Amino acid sequence: MRIVVKIGTTSVTGDDGAISRSAISALCAQVAQLRAQGHEVLVVSSGAVAGGVAALGMSRRPTDTLTLQALAAVGQSRLMQEYNQLLHEHALVGAQVLLVPNDFIDRNQYLHARQTLLRLLELGCVPVINENDAIASDEIRFGDNDRIAALVAHSVAADVLILLTDIAGLYTSDPNVNPDAKFIEQVASDDPLLSVNASASSTARGSGGMASKLAAARIASWSGVRTVIAHSERPDVLTQALAQTEGAGTQFLPHDRQLSARKLWIAFAAQHSGVIVVDDGAKMAITTRKTSLLHAGVVEVHGDFAIGDTVEITDLANSVIARGMVSVDAVQASAAAGRKSAELPDGVPAEIVHRDDLVVLLD
Repeated sequence: MRIVVKIGTTSVTGDDGAISRSAISALCAQVAQLRAQGHEVLVVSSGAVAGGVAALGMSRRPTDTLTLQALAAVGQSRLMQEYNQLLHEHALVGAQVLLVPNDFIDRNQYLHARQTLLRLLELGCVPVINENDAIASDEIRFGDNDRIAALVAHSVAADVLILLTDIAGLYTSDPNVNPDAKFIEQVASDDPLLSVNASASSTARGSGGMASKLAAARIASWSGVRTVIAHSERPDVLTQALAQTEGAGTQFLPHDRQLSARKLWIAFAAQHSGVIVVDDGAKMAITTRKTSLLHAGVVEVHGDFAIGDTVEITDLANSVIARGMVSVDAVQASAAAGRKSAELPDGVPAEIVHRDDLVVLLD
């Protein structure tokens, strides 16, 4: 099997924010065990920024982008040094791969990244993947590695995505607040749980949380990849997650609908910059007939978006029905709302969102 394992910042660093050698050692030992069983493993690891904070003796994680990028550059080399040394103890070779969002949006970049990852697996390496936080300003502002891990799982046609964190899996509510919260063993591909607004991270070291993990699980599900959210400190958690051992994480089953990497990004990973409200006719056209969204069906435009930005498309009941990349900016969209194609000024595309850049989110 081909497995993508993602481990978060809180799981690879100690309370002081420094990179935890023991945590990475435990992960590498389990990776070696999977490799010995004949599996291919890719690791997506957070921790670069936190490692930089500790290396420079800072008391807390800064919030400005420029400093975060600098800290990522400081911490990434230290993070990779630990992986290289600890994988070497098991006669394995680590290979650093740094990715940015464009590696999944641009077709040529996507193919290049995929070919590189697959070739590393052919050579027997263990790719250790992280966001290129030192230059990826958009990702470092809102990002964690959960979405990246899901997109990597799609690109390499992984069988399983395992998201390791500091909680045993998904609960009916926050177990830290509600002692009666119940553990959820399995989530179906059409379960509303994949769309709930779960809480974000509550730690100063990490930038993710259950919300981003659910988003990643949804990306993976719509890629045909089974996902497991599990506790990083559970003994033999990787083997047990693969075997679907009871209690070894929450299992998210794959969807029968599969999207391209670019559409997965549009649907689940890109930040939306606005909202376009459409009438019932436009809703029917884009959801049933799979057409582009035309200006004539637009009722309202909200937000300040530019050409190429991602927007949410809602119906008159304010339900999100689709997401897409716009071919006009917010000013043009507002001015053209409700107009037929023949009534548009010169230079304004007939489609506000072309069908190739549109993803219907209704199952």
